[in-house]
Amino acid sequence: MRADTGPIGGDLSHEFQILADTGESAVYCDRAWLETDILAAPVDYDGDLEPAFREWTGRYAATDEMHDAAKCPLAADALVTARGIEVGHIFYFGTKYSKPMGAVVAGADGDETVLEMGSYGIGVSRLVGALIEANHDDNGIIWPESVAPFRVGLINLRAADAKCREAADALYAKLNAAGVAVSMTTATSRRARSSRQWT
Repeated sequence: MRADTGPIGGDLSHEFQILADTGESAVYCDRAWLETDILAAPVDYDGDLEPAFREWTGRYAATDEMHDAAKCPLAADALVTARGIEVGHIFYFGTKYSKPMGAVVAGADGDETVLEMGSYGIGVSRLVGALIEANHDDNGIIWPESVAPFRVGLINLRAADAKCREAADALYAKLNAAGVAVSMTTATSRRARSSRQWT
């Protein structure tokens, strides 16, 4: 979402937000964003990234500080108003800092060029809390499969019972053989095993 640069400066800034009712700020976006799978979009990272940038910033999305109701290009039924939790921020500085510092590089022709600068930060420590806020019900956390440490959590509550132990071990083996990431724990011994297939 387009965001205020704040004291860090620059003339272009975007925040990454996770939508959640408990979010700290109001956010506004095109309803089409809620149906868009950005990760599924083909991107040529070795080529020109301008088309991807234009596509990802072409639809309206703004934080409270940058949203102007009078200038919003969307019809009321296409604008989503929600609460968001910031988990990342990208800044473009241009030459705001590099020029005063004399930060230059020599180009292919030998001429010096002032560096173009930018920065981004991912709030790793905020991600877990934000994901939980956005994905839970009265029974607890509902991990999205894309970030869940395991697809199945298997707990043997009767570890001393041979039949229960055999059944749990057999189920663990079947899930593991099927390529399902599973974590198995016995309630009394705290013995734990896990399998994880990274894709």
